[in-house]
Amino acid sequence: MFSNFIYFLAALVIYTTSELFDEPSGFGPGAIGFCLVSAAVFALVCRIYFNRLAVHGQSLPAQDIDQGVNTAVSRLSIAALVLFAVNIYGFRVNHLLYDVAVFQWVPTLGALLFLGLFLFYLILIWNFAYKIQKRFFTSSLTKKNFILSNIAFCLPAMLPWCFLSLLADFLGLLPFEGLNRFLNSTAGEVIYILFFVIAISVFGPVLIQRLWGCRPLAPGFDRQRIEKTCQMADLRYRDILVWNLFGGGMITAGVMGIVGRFRYILVTPALLACLDDDEIQGVILHEIGHVYHRHMVFYLFFFAGFIACNFVFFEPLMFIIYLLNPLYGGGAFWGFNQDTVHAAIICLVLIGLFILYFRFVFGLFMRHFERQADLHIFKYTDSPSALISTFYKIASLSRQSIDKPNWHHFSIGQRIRFLEKCRMNPGMIQNHHRKVKKMITGYLLAVGIVFLIGYSVSYGWLNTPFTQFVAGKILNRQLELDPDNSDLYVQVGDFYYDARQYEKAIVAYENVLKIDPTNVHALNNLAWLLVTCPDETFRNAARSLDLSSRAVDITKEAYVLDTYAEALYVNNHKARALAVAKQAFEISTDRKEYYRAQVTRFGKAQQN
Repeated sequence: MFSNFIYFLAALVIYTTSELFDEPSGFGPGAIGFCLVSAAVFALVCRIYFNRLAVHGQSLPAQDIDQGVNTAVSRLSIAALVLFAVNIYGFRVNHLLYDVAVFQWVPTLGALLFLGLFLFYLILIWNFAYKIQKRFFTSSLTKKNFILSNIAFCLPAMLPWCFLSLLADFLGLLPFEGLNRFLNSTAGEVIYILFFVIAISVFGPVLIQRLWGCRPLAPGFDRQRIEKTCQMADLRYRDILVWNLFGGGMITAGVMGIVGRFRYILVTPALLACLDDDEIQGVILHEIGHVYHRHMVFYLFFFAGFIACNFVFFEPLMFIIYLLNPLYGGGAFWGFNQDTVHAAIICLVLIGLFILYFRFVFGLFMRHFERQADLHIFKYTDSPSALISTFYKIASLSRQSIDKPNWHHFSIGQRIRFLEKCRMNPGMIQNHHRKVKKMITGYLLAVGIVFLIGYSVSYGWLNTPFTQFVAGKILNRQLELDPDNSDLYVQVGDFYYDARQYEKAIVAYENVLKIDPTNVHALNNLAWLLVTCPDETFRNAARSLDLSSRAVDITKEAYVLDTYAEALYVNNHKARALAVAKQAFEISTDRKEYYRAQVTRFGKAQQN
């Protein structure tokens, strides 16, 4: 189920990055046709897939059937992501409502509507999977409740983005220009997102428990034994709730909330029904272990670290991807233009990084946090027998192998064996706690280094050399595509001049003049370089005077006259240089102090 979190967030990345594409010429009826036909074909594929699995699974043990269903759901969910991407990137179905005023005022509404397309694909999967999966739940779980349970479990992944985006839309509609300017600035975005993330992490559990249809556990023996365990562990919480996940048939518990006033303990009816007092205590101590070791706070930092690194590295990543020549060549071979290939590659890279980060890095920490929470039972007893017997019951009642792998938990067998080892060798408990602390320290250090590098490239001391490097590469690529474009050579010359690569700058300007002998920009800039170059080996006063005089013949703008005056002065025509400098000063509309200083300079030189 946790995999659905990743799928939903990946779909969100697909939708938001679709803005990187050029605006389409229009939304054709073919897009609607493809959307409908592809959905029908996808439904047919899901039906065939699960029907074949049901027939094949009649001769298989329950754990193999469960593994087959999970594999099928994962593969079809990935296929749904691909199909969603084709509809968004290829056929641009999200542009269907661009002309509707309400969706222009509140873009989040359009995003929610079209993200519903991906949700529809998942509902198709769950609909056909129910026939097989219902055997693993209580007989009272209907198909409707099964699908609604899946939807409810996934929606919290979207809540932070949804509220953040809706709030941004609302603030954008307010007539406060100063506030909007601040929120659109880098500092404003950082403060705004930070404030929102903290708010949703504190108050989010209140909304989520309502979304999941939780209700307070009624007074009685079950509630008393949980309250007794929480009192023993000195845990602050808001309430103990019955979690009717998938009809309440799953044997599980949970805790959510980083602040005691808004913290909830969740237990399913199946857990209360099948576990004895000691086992209930062991499960609750496990959940308390998450709170004791502040795992939820770290998860907040984990999400914040991803957002922060993505924020500072997004533009540099776009530029780096733009420089990947072989990929663009492959796109051109298939008939795609460069902008489309660029956007597609960016989307693939972002989704890939997102999945790698959460599936493997986040999964690694979750597994070790679960193990750390298991070890919390040793804080109150020398024996983990209650937790071990709980694990065996979960495996038996869910008809799963104890060695079934899980990306966010160690397998039940691994957890049992580790608890047994810790009972025999208590020193392993502190060793694991130290290991987790080292992992967290390493993570914070790594994210800090990555963020500082990204910040330096985007906003700090590395920004100028990085920008110059990218600009040079891009200009050279454009010249390869359009070698007769004189304006590109001018930009290359300016780039090399700013980078103090004067020889390359001269070559670029000379190339301009071969193509366009009357290009004022090239005439003026080359003349200025030849007369003022810090490296005197590149100076050529006579050539500079010739070029600047040709520029003046074409236009008598202040900056052109200033270059001409400088060339006259260096060629010892001081009186003429002073007259031209005065002319430049008189017609200038900006930089008046500079032009006045030039007049003073040439006047003193003439007097001497």
